[in-house]
Amino acid sequence: MNTWHTTFGIALGLVTAVASAADPNHGKAAVRCEDAVSDTIVQTRGKQAQDVQFIGTKRAITSDGDDIGVKGEGRYRRAAATVPFTYSCAFNVKTGGTSGVVFKEAADTGSGDTKAAWQPDLTNVSPQACETAVAALLKDQHPRVSGIAFRADTRQLQPAPNARIGLEGQGSLQRAPGMNANAFKYRCEFDARSGKVLAAKASD
Repeated sequence: MNTWHTTFGIALGLVTAVASAADPNHGKAAVRCEDAVSDTIVQTRGKQAQDVQFIGTKRAITSDGDDIGVKGEGRYRRAAATVPFTYSCAFNVKTGGTSGVVFKEAADTGSGDTKAAWQPDLTNVSPQACETAVAALLKDQHPRVSGIAFRADTRQLQPAPNARIGLEGQGSLQRAPGMNANAFKYRCEFDARSGKVLAAKASD
């Protein structure tokens, strides 16, 4: 077994055990928030993100009434590279829900320093909602369209005008049954607070 992974697992277990002993809700908050962050990374990065891991010794938990804040660090594997990131999230004891899910990747500058890449609050952003809107748009453009497929590994989040969240990607479609598949590109813009899809477009 990988030595780092073994050490990571032991550290994560010890920190979670200590947090749970101090306040059982802290342990629950850590698990729920890190699950939410992991799901968000996989949703936004698609198949590029593998082996999402969290560093237990870097986790910090704070309480404010029924809200518990969780911050920390982790990493995931993308191709042959390891991508470190920081994250934050809030867990509500009464509802059991999470909110304010944010992760920021550290980009290597080549000088040994790192800088945080742009990342918004992704709590309510759903790539599937974008792709549903794009599929409906393509069906309007091509009434006989069939076989619409989206490539999760091409998803890219970008800043959009008016503080919106942009999501771009690629896919393929058949304009009519029996025709060869054509590639297309798409883009959506989300409301940063609600996660509502405000605009969608596709070009093929």
